[in-house]
Amino acid sequence: MAERIAHRRGYRKDLFGEMLAEFLGTFVLILLGIASVAVAVVGLPGSGRQVVEFGPANWLIIAWGWGLAVVFAVYVAGGVSGAHLNPAVTLAFAVRRDFPWRKVLPYWLAQVVGAFVAAALVYACYRWAIDASNAGEGIPRDESLGTYSIFATFPAEYFGDSWWGPLLDQIVGTGILLLLICALIDTRNTAPLSNLHPFLIGLVVVAIGLTFGTNAGYAINPARDFGPRLFTYFEGWGAIALPGTFQWFSGYWWIPIVGPLIGGVLGTVVYDLLIGPVLKARQQEPEEGPATEEP
Repeated sequence: MAERIAHRRGYRKDLFGEMLAEFLGTFVLILLGIASVAVAVVGLPGSGRQVVEFGPANWLIIAWGWGLAVVFAVYVAGGVSGAHLNPAVTLAFAVRRDFPWRKVLPYWLAQVVGAFVAAALVYACYRWAIDASNAGEGIPRDESLGTYSIFATFPAEYFGDSWWGPLLDQIVGTGILLLLICALIDTRNTAPLSNLHPFLIGLVVVAIGLTFGTNAGYAINPARDFGPRLFTYFEGWGAIALPGTFQWFSGYWWIPIVGPLIGGVLGTVVYDLLIGPVLKARQQEPEEGPATEEP
């Protein structure tokens, strides 16, 4: 009986176990990430610990909060599922044949659910600060873009109602993310050793936040945006969440989904076309050295 139990394949060894890892890893990622936004947007101002308006220091809290969230989320799920934590990563790896297509939709589901649950928990912890912020500004929740921004993304006002600018931003940001992930996990290149790659991938996210973040909130992850967006829709933010409509943008909800999916595939393709063949060719070349005769 003991031998049968030891060799039995249970949910821990199958796809469901990987889905649990993706769920928990994405949960940690979104929990810490949007909680850092909550600190910057309503936590510090509402608590009396900040007397100036939202500024560069608050943005640094957000950028580093998301970067560290990635680090620890990858450590949570990396050994089980590979810690995709992002539908764009899952799709890109499937396109480059590093991941089976049959697992794509289950991974996506686990990632979105993890993001949704994380948003609910952050809201449970910060709802007093959110309500106080809305009351202080004298606006109802369904008109509060500021408190909505804790959870999901929106385009900068300078884009107007154009969809192309934010979409390009998401394609470029996610393309950079996947290109650098491919480089950091490629052992043929200068990939980090001793399990340091989660830390460096986190730094990639910090860099993207500091360079492209203000355009559209650098979602660069469909689950990161859609899971919390869905939660805010049910929790009273209304049309700002779905279909993603406010004063200068409308029907925005699909851009943080489609843009990252396109960008992720493009980032991996660029790496595999420009760097992959060079690394492969150098592996196949015989090393140069002094000629020696066989004894």
